[in-house]
Amino acid sequence: MTNFIFGIIFIIAAFLFYAINIMREYERGVVFFLGRYQSVKGPGLIIIVPGIQQMVKVDLRTIVMDVPTQDVISRDNVSVKVNAVVYFRVIEPEKAIIQVEDFQQATSQLAQTTLRSVLGQHELDDMLSRRDKLNHDIQEILDKQTDVWGIKVSNVEIKHVDLDESMIRAIARQAEAERERRAKVIHADGELQASDKLRQAAEILSQQPQAIQLRYLQTMSDIASEDKTHTIVFPLPMDLINPLQEWLLKSNK
Repeated sequence: MTNFIFGIIFIIAAFLFYAINIMREYERGVVFFLGRYQSVKGPGLIIIVPGIQQMVKVDLRTIVMDVPTQDVISRDNVSVKVNAVVYFRVIEPEKAIIQVEDFQQATSQLAQTTLRSVLGQHELDDMLSRRDKLNHDIQEILDKQTDVWGIKVSNVEIKHVDLDESMIRAIARQAEAERERRAKVIHADGELQASDKLRQAAEILSQQPQAIQLRYLQTMSDIASEDKTHTIVFPLPMDLINPLQEWLLKSNK
């Protein structure tokens, strides 16, 4: 009799052990009744009838998945190695269990092929300077294709774009040439602006002969103050030379 009671207690304890499940706030249980999908339960206390019902737990938290390094050939035939990280989470647990065997593995493989496909349609300059747009394009494609699995891809970030040494040197030479071009353009613009200002100053001085004379005297004063070791020859004004030339011509006649 005692053994019978202990047996009953053991059966009840085993039943409770397999029947009672506690789901956390971020967990859901996909319940199957005799192999057929029944419902999604949780969080909290869930009772499952062993042998008749089965339950598969699904984590609803955001999953951070590294995309392995991929060999990509850009549209301008440059070979690069690119890796990325994908952020996604399950929003429909029943689809994630029923529609695909392993949703994490499936999302990883899809992310790798999508990364190669999208980056292969762009040039190297786009990969280096327009990552935000590329991230957005990859995220949209992944989100659309994983929707049937009940998965939401929230973000995709390209982490590294690795180039070989020869391509790095070529990019450095290109950047240096671009800097030299900009420097020459800036210098030419400065010369153009300076020449325009000099032309305006010459027009103003030509209208005021007294201003020319004052400017002449100021220049002479600056030269004398800067260098005291040289002899400075002051030219005679034309107003004094012209009458002398006219007198000489009359005398010769």
